[in-house]
Amino acid sequence: MEIKALIIDDEPLAQDVIKQYAQKLPDLTIAATCCEAICAHKILQEQEIDLLFLDINMPKLSGISFLRNLKNPPLVIFTTAYSEYALEGFELNAIDYLKKPFSFERFCKAYYRAEEQLLLRENATKANVADKKAGDFLFVKSNKKTYKVKYEDIFYIEGLGDYIKLHIKDNKLVTNLSMKKIIDLLPEDQFYRIHKSFIISLDKIDSVEGNMVSIKGNKLPIGNSFRQDFTEFINRFLAD
Repeated sequence: MEIKALIIDDEPLAQDVIKQYAQKLPDLTIAATCCEAICAHKILQEQEIDLLFLDINMPKLSGISFLRNLKNPPLVIFTTAYSEYALEGFELNAIDYLKKPFSFERFCKAYYRAEEQLLLRENATKANVADKKAGDFLFVKSNKKTYKVKYEDIFYIEGLGDYIKLHIKDNKLVTNLSMKKIIDLLPEDQFYRIHKSFIISLDKIDSVEGNMVSIKGNKLPIGNSFRQDFTEFINRFLAD
């Protein structure tokens, strides 16, 4: 499985060490780096990150304070030169605590702990998803109510940071789910992700033109990283 990581550290040298170590692990991808925790929040809203390499002692906002304020945080490996923060870090359910400077061997030990945890989560999610896909609907919570939503009534789904908006027949529902979680819950043969912020119902497509998909009068963008796969998918159904 591919693991996407974000480095949050105010020391360029520390960032470089983690990047060099990560290059030696084929399944670990460094998606981005930040010099302070405040900038990292925007990246977490825009990208799906599995793992944080998080420094503790940083300007403006410490790594511990940053983590405490995150909703549904990724797995975390703390990286710091100060051992006195170790206990507090583990109380926040950190996977591991790397004291600088750390060796590649020690880095791997922390990474494999995270990988094992992510594999366990993935397997549990697959089992849960298999059960939930058995029907033709799902339940979502919105505005203190639980709604039954039929797959056939969903036009498209819009990502809103820690939330998503389901554009359905005669309604719109905002619920606290990530795009990654909702796409796992949906039938693969009925829905397609065309952008980091949009999942569409294939049955509801009116037209595709350039890098836009038209659904129910709304023009939705096709993201650069999704365009080739989506184009190849559409071409499979073109009439000769």
